[in-house]
Amino acid sequence: MGLCKFVGIVCLLHASLVLHIFSSASLIPEETSQIPVYFLNYAKKSELFDWMVHIRRQIHENPELGFEEFETSKLIRAELDHMGIPYKYPLAVTGVVGFIGTGAPPYVAIRADMDALAMQENIEWEHKSKVPGKMHACGHDAHVAMLLGAAKILQEHSHELKGTVVLVFQPAEEGGGGAKKMLDTKALDKIDAIFGLHVSVNYPIGAVASRAGPVLAANGFFEAVITGKGGHAALPQHTIDPILAVSNVIVSLQHLVSREADPLDSQVVTVAKIQGGGAFNIIPDSVTIGGTFRAFSKESFIQLRQRIEEVITKQASVQRCNATVVFNENDKPFYPVTVNNKDLHEHFQSVAQEMLGSRNVFEIQPGMGAEDFSFYAEVIPGNFFFIGMENETQGKFARGHSPNYKVNEDVLPYGAALHASLATKFLLKYQSESTSLSRGSQDEL
Repeated sequence: MGLCKFVGIVCLLHASLVLHIFSSASLIPEETSQIPVYFLNYAKKSELFDWMVHIRRQIHENPELGFEEFETSKLIRAELDHMGIPYKYPLAVTGVVGFIGTGAPPYVAIRADMDALAMQENIEWEHKSKVPGKMHACGHDAHVAMLLGAAKILQEHSHELKGTVVLVFQPAEEGGGGAKKMLDTKALDKIDAIFGLHVSVNYPIGAVASRAGPVLAANGFFEAVITGKGGHAALPQHTIDPILAVSNVIVSLQHLVSREADPLDSQVVTVAKIQGGGAFNIIPDSVTIGGTFRAFSKESFIQLRQRIEEVITKQASVQRCNATVVFNENDKPFYPVTVNNKDLHEHFQSVAQEMLGSRNVFEIQPGMGAEDFSFYAEVIPGNFFFIGMENETQGKFARGHSPNYKVNEDVLPYGAALHASLATKFLLKYQSESTSLSRGSQDEL
């Protein structure tokens, strides 16, 4: 038998097996375990892979900040229209929510964020950002492309889905709390589970990482204006120096973690902005500082917020200055701790191991970064995971929020296939458990 003919027969048998899996009422574990591998192979096909790359590069060339993702949203809706996928728009200004499957329960959501960062891209390449001062430096362009790729896979098998997959394209993850505003629209009220991912340079291509419980920290921002009395630098006795007051404030803020927090309770307070003065020989009237604070428990987060305000105002007072502290909760809402549901994490591990092998599924340590996926996970059982894209043959990859950030586009099939597999197998599992419960109730009767 010729090689080409043999390969053709194998592919035909594999496709037949998958169709049997989708239509099987018995849900044999050995059969459903083939779905993730099938979806990954499907996502790696040149037609789908090249299409995702094209989508990602279009978005990368035209980055938009939070709640300004009008062109990105337009592109998403055009692709959903082309696939015949119904959706709701607008949600939270630019958000889009699509629906694949029966339109009936259960509902499982898969999410991508759309916004870029206010940064100038340093890397020179064919698809560099065309918008000065804006770039996709955190992989959200890849997230959108992968979710659209998953939509294409799922739509091809929509008649076999045992419920509804909800596609969530949300705005403003980067500090704007777009997830919270998406929830406020009530469009996600009936969701039974939600999954989200983020590309990562910490893990190799073809590997993923997550954990049950807290995975990312709660996050808030603060800004303070310390006001004194300006004057000539040669006559400090006639001034009330706000720069000296700010110096004491910044040092005292560091003591909140080093001397007030339990060493086993991870917390961070960082002053990342100082603005004040414009000349070498003039003491200014006021100085502005700003920063972020983070913690892994709600109680610690609230305590940090209270103590930051107390330290700033009282240390300023010691130096005869006045201080006002603003936490910018309207413009930059506080992000809760991102907590992964234990059962959904086990589901994620099972699906990922079936697709990638157990050696490529890592247990991540909690990190002090923050994610507005946390808003979803507060009200919907959720699981957030990282998907590796590091490849030594492609050189060193910069971390997120760097002007030298780049995406290894080989990650796109993995993200698309994981999205599709997690959603599909959740619906199958949900149906299986519901059937078992129903049979159990009948037996009791």
